Amino acid sequence: MVSDSLLDPYDRPPSWWRVHGPEVAAAVVFVATVVLTVLSFPPFRFPEAAYAMLLPGVLWAYTRPTWRLYATTMLAAQAVAWTILLSWLHHVTWLGWLLLGPFIGVWVGVWYLAAWWMMPRIVGRPIPQRLFAVLGLAGAWVVVEWSRSWLLGGFPWLPLSASQWERTSILQVAAYTGAGGVSFVLVMMNLGFAAYAHRLFRERAAGINKRSQEFFLALFLLMECVCVHFQESFNRRGNVVPFMRVALVQPNIPQEVKWDPARAPGILDVLTATTLEAAAGQPDILLWPEAVTPLAVRGDEPAKAFVEALVRRAGRPLLLGSIAVEARGGPEEAWFNGAFLATPSEGVAAAYYAKRKLVPFGEYVPLRPLLSWLEKVVPVGGDFLPGDSTNPILAPVRGEPVAFGPLICYEDIFPELARLSVLSGAGVLVVLTNNGWFGTGGAAEQHAAHSVLRAVETRRPVLRCGNAGWSGWIDEFGVVRSVLSDPERGIYFRGSRSIDLTRDARWIDRTSFYVEHGNWFVALAAFLALAGWWLIRSGSPERGPK
Repeated sequence: MVSDSLLDPYDRPPSWWRVHGPEVAAAVVFVATVVLTVLSFPPFRFPEAAYAMLLPGVLWAYTRPTWRLYATTMLAAQAVAWTILLSWLHHVTWLGWLLLGPFIGVWVGVWYLAAWWMMPRIVGRPIPQRLFAVLGLAGAWVVVEWSRSWLLGGFPWLPLSASQWERTSILQVAAYTGAGGVSFVLVMMNLGFAAYAHRLFRERAAGINKRSQEFFLALFLLMECVCVHFQESFNRRGNVVPFMRVALVQPNIPQEVKWDPARAPGILDVLTATTLEAAAGQPDILLWPEAVTPLAVRGDEPAKAFVEALVRRAGRPLLLGSIAVEARGGPEEAWFNGAFLATPSEGVAAAYYAKRKLVPFGEYVPLRPLLSWLEKVVPVGGDFLPGDSTNPILAPVRGEPVAFGPLICYEDIFPELARLSVLSGAGVLVVLTNNGWFGTGGAAEQHAAHSVLRAVETRRPVLRCGNAGWSGWIDEFGVVRSVLSDPERGIYFRGSRSIDLTRDARWIDRTSFYVEHGNWFVALAAFLALAGWWLIRSGSPERGPK
């Protein structure tokens, strides 16, 4: 036998790393990406992971891995991560969870394919081209997130900005850009860290040239967010005024009994006990969660009579979620998931809010002629119809009408719905939801994170009333001021609590830049994405590091 050391270098077998190195790198990137993605979002308390969530995949893209290996690894990592993040869906439907998780993951993971194309091509380019390239990639992320709000019916659950729902120092820019601006800065920080690490350890640069302009641009944008936060916090002094006292009622009705007619008397007893308990705290208004009554409060006289009698006993107005059944002529009826106002003097008001964004396969079957064979998630008869009005509900509070903008179920994950409600005059956003579907996992906190974003975007306080939790108050700056919880059961319990709300006088009857101008930042992000791609594609060829 001839020793390998005596062979010509070209005749030696390739080293183990040369043969298996790409697969090892893919495995490391896969695991790191899944872990960092999952840890970035609630219910985990590690939002700082969002600053490095994209780092493994971006650094790997610099090394020019093959397209097939890179695309397979990154799309699979996102599919696994999102299947974990949406694991609470298995309480509703195992099939839906195992389909939706990977689908959303691949949707988000498409961004990595742009990173694979872009990152190795910016090495050695002039500074302006490199900066436009990373700005373009951050813009592409914003466009991908925005597409999730409408494509295929829309499911914009957990944008990257939601990872920071407990870090309001970076969120305040959303009042100008929408939540997409926060996501943009987080992606820029990931790209800045990656560019700095690559320049420091892989590019042959020395001394001052090792500094990364991409990193300093990202740091500048982050500091701008912090400056907006400090400016708003400083100006808030002396502008906080009392608003109202609100009682939130959590009846904690299990989903499996909610629509059982035999259990209706028991549900009404729970509503009576918890509501009268809440009224004892002398609130200005009572709140019930989504679809809380076992029968339709509009279209079923006994249900309406029950609510009106209870409101008279409580002596307080009530904003509640229930069902409306409207006659359409003949035997047909129209069903709406709505929010209603009941007062001691007037009873249940004729005008109500009808939910605008329905849950596919829960409140209606898309393409019913083709998919009518699919079972619904929610065991109710017939499809619901969407509402189209953004008008707020005017409720008497301390002798003055207050405009409540209802958002039912998961409507608060759609920025445009909250924006239109505020444009129509809503002074307070009210999220009435039924999270009895999702067990006691992370869904409630994930859902609440979106309400924080809506509060900052619109500069309106947000009240949330859930069937079991998360219920509480978020102020105009996204700060969670109060959460209903029990020492033993956490947020998942039956009971009520009164909260004394305040508000910032500067934002009374005033709208934010985002509310006035809408998705202008998405358009800017799309422009940056196209400009970055065009500059790198048509710019000067690569040369030594600068």
